[in-house]
Amino acid sequence: MRIALFGYGKMGKMIEEIAKSRNHNIVAKIDLDTTEIDYSQIDVAIDFSTPDAAFGNITNCFKKNIPVISGTTGWLQQYDEAIAVCKENKGAFIYASNFSLGVNIFFELNEYLSKMMQGLEQYTVHMEEIHHTQKLDAPSGTAITLAEGVTKNLDYEGWTMGNEPKKIPITSKREGNVPGTHSVTYHSAVDDIKIKHKAHGREGFALGAIVAAEWIIGRTGIFTMKDVLNIG
Repeated sequence: MRIALFGYGKMGKMIEEIAKSRNHNIVAKIDLDTTEIDYSQIDVAIDFSTPDAAFGNITNCFKKNIPVISGTTGWLQQYDEAIAVCKENKGAFIYASNFSLGVNIFFELNEYLSKMMQGLEQYTVHMEEIHHTQKLDAPSGTAITLAEGVTKNLDYEGWTMGNEPKKIPITSKREGNVPGTHSVTYHSAVDDIKIKHKAHGREGFALGAIVAAEWIIGRTGIFTMKDVLNIG
């Protein structure tokens, strides 16, 4: 598989390392200073770029019939527009706030637990996410996805980093080199129910992106990691 990396930071370098270990070729490393791209040499694009660059990277690939795996956050106000371009060009796309295989199982577990909590009004839910100090956005995209999973099944109207009624409170912490820890806690006067995912490094995120890229080859449409893992 010939892979183009859009964004060649820490995640891009980790994806490159894992891709090579799985006998794939990195044919392009596109960063802010890249001016020319030979799309004819690309089988699939993996985008971990910047919010400003993501939409252009993704839609240009669609127009060249190149499937895209994207984990860039902060650009989703243009997501619907990107989907329209993908469909117009009969492209293939997977966006995920987190490509870790374990995290995507955690997403499914989170939704399943929220269904079980229906009608148990004595419990309130809150979330916590901890990341390294270089992570600029807060809360994490993963935490937001977890909150959205809960709102599908319980009477909450989104999330908050403050104290707003009817919204799920999210606490964000930035500490050292923590790759990512997420927890969801249901609290009552008599007990707590808690689920937690703790990453040990970036390898899980990078491996998930490669697995998604391997899966999407030859397919057309808009997919999620649920499709890749055949869950949900």
